[in-house]
Amino acid sequence: MSLPVVQLAAGASPSPSPSPSGSTAPAVPSLQDAQESATNAASWVEQNWSTWLAMGLQILLVVVVAVTLRAVVRRAITQLIERMTRSAQTAEGSALGGLLVNVERRRQRAAAIGSVLRSVASFLILGTAALMVLSTFKINLAPLLASAGVAGVAIGFGARNLVTDFLSGVFMILEDQYGVGDVIDAGVASGEVIEVGLRVTKLRGADGEIWYVRNGEVKRIGNLSQGWATAGVDVTVRAGEDLDRVKATLDEVAEKMTKEEPWNELLWGPVEVLGLDSVLIDSMVVRVTARTMPGKSVTVERELRWRIKRAFDAVSIRIVGGATALEDVEDTPDPMAAVAAPSAYSNADSPQAAAASPIAVQRSTPPAK
Repeated sequence: MSLPVVQLAAGASPSPSPSPSGSTAPAVPSLQDAQESATNAASWVEQNWSTWLAMGLQILLVVVVAVTLRAVVRRAITQLIERMTRSAQTAEGSALGGLLVNVERRRQRAAAIGSVLRSVASFLILGTAALMVLSTFKINLAPLLASAGVAGVAIGFGARNLVTDFLSGVFMILEDQYGVGDVIDAGVASGEVIEVGLRVTKLRGADGEIWYVRNGEVKRIGNLSQGWATAGVDVTVRAGEDLDRVKATLDEVAEKMTKEEPWNELLWGPVEVLGLDSVLIDSMVVRVTARTMPGKSVTVERELRWRIKRAFDAVSIRIVGGATALEDVEDTPDPMAAVAAPSAYSNADSPQAAAASPIAVQRSTPPAK
């Protein structure tokens, strides 16, 4: 018996013949299948809706708290910076504060500190919120934190100079080692500070050049604009001068300069004659010092030299140049006095030179033909 006959005897419907292309028609889901799928979806939602709702509320709470906390912290930092700026302006209005406080310096320092604090606060708050959101989704944070740690170490090794510059700049600003308007000696360069950054400090040199100094390269800082400065002048006179007269003249110059403007504001102490700094064979050095406003020592030294020279000229006290000083011209012996007169033998045409010359050999001439 053939196969189709057996299938008909068993009551099975004959299978459709394959299409010429060899593809079968897709099965259309019945209404019963759709009801079963909807029932399964509804039961799954009914079982998990509370979990998803709790996760959504938790994420929303974390985001709201992070954004609110970030706004509050940034506002507090801004108010703190504004208070620092107002205190600087108040100090500027006072008599002593106008000499000690530079408003631009304080403003830039406050702005730099505020920027650093706001950036750090935003990074910490938003980073913590992101980790809490990821933990809400049951994500294992250990591999993520480990990868971030490895990446941070790699970046730290690759950009260690940048990190060093940044950290050095932060500590320089927080400790107020220098600011805009200060004259500093940074070792690699010196000059007036015109801008302080977290990575680079800009200096204006004595010849007008601008130096860009990386904060990480600065190993020492010599600030010439903090506290007070010292103006020192060395006065070199002849060893035969009367010391009492020299000291009296210097005291008169110092007293007169202290009472005149604007030197009475630049001088923060009396001009003192310390005494003999050194004594040489033909000269002696008298040391004069004064405490001045920061950064004004060179100006005071120049004015002191000017006044001392004019006062010494008025009382006929001569300022000399130390060990290389020469005496008066009339007292100096003639350097040609010890030189002997020229010898007669130095003249080739003199009789003495002719007598001392060797006898020339006479050559015999052949007889004329």
